[in-house]
Amino acid sequence: MVSMFRAASVAFFCVLSFAAAIAQPVKPSATTQGFHSRARLIGGGQQGEHWLAGVEITLDQGFKTYWRTPGDSGLPPRFDWSGSENVASTEIRWPAPKRHEDAAGVAYVYGKQAVIPILVKPKDPAKPVRLALALEYGVCKDICIPANADLSLDLNGADSERNAIEAALVKVPLPQALAAPADLSILSVAPLAGDKPAFTVTIRAPVGTKPALFPEGPENWFFSASHPVDGDHFILTVEEKPKDASGPVSLRLTLVAGDKAIETEVSLDASDLPR
Repeated sequence: MVSMFRAASVAFFCVLSFAAAIAQPVKPSATTQGFHSRARLIGGGQQGEHWLAGVEITLDQGFKTYWRTPGDSGLPPRFDWSGSENVASTEIRWPAPKRHEDAAGVAYVYGKQAVIPILVKPKDPAKPVRLALALEYGVCKDICIPANADLSLDLNGADSERNAIEAALVKVPLPQALAAPADLSILSVAPLAGDKPAFTVTIRAPVGTKPALFPEGPENWFFSASHPVDGDHFILTVEEKPKDASGPVSLRLTLVAGDKAIETEVSLDASDLPR
């Protein structure tokens, strides 16, 4: 069922993306109006050897867009910076998402307005930096539609949007070791008997918060996470995996509770999972 839904979603997005690709090109600017959304490149001045920039996506009421891993369905943002000038690298910093559940399944989303910070390193710090971005992102309410934006921005020292970018950076999950002695922590990941390969993820979270867990595996691995059980653990299920999977598998777990977010890398042994 999950595979069929993903396949249908991918086919749907491909058809619409092809239609967008043959549409009349639009001259890049800092802002582009899209389907029930607006995308904008913003600048926040310099921070050390980097320029602070951000991709701001503003959505109409009731619409959402997706995190780097969309969940059961959806389209994660795609960034093409190849048209930029004097740019050595761009580092995307992903703020923590929210969990959204409906008839289509569980999605990992941003709503209303999302700012995705970008750390831009110039090739030559003494020369001007111009960002040019071909952006693809999903916009979803009852059905999901891919949106496209061609954006450009000169990073010239102006820091008018620095506060918005720094506020988004605060929401980026902090890397944290397993069983770290913190008030928000992933304490353990233990195998759980059942029809599907699954694990119990035990956590610690501040009292009064409603934690959410966002699992991410390698290509062709799909995981789901339950709502918190008894407030201190989740059921993590392997929904799909490659038939010939073997050896260690790296899994990234993002845990969000209140205004705090962490991410922890764990390793699973694929050889021990039921096929």
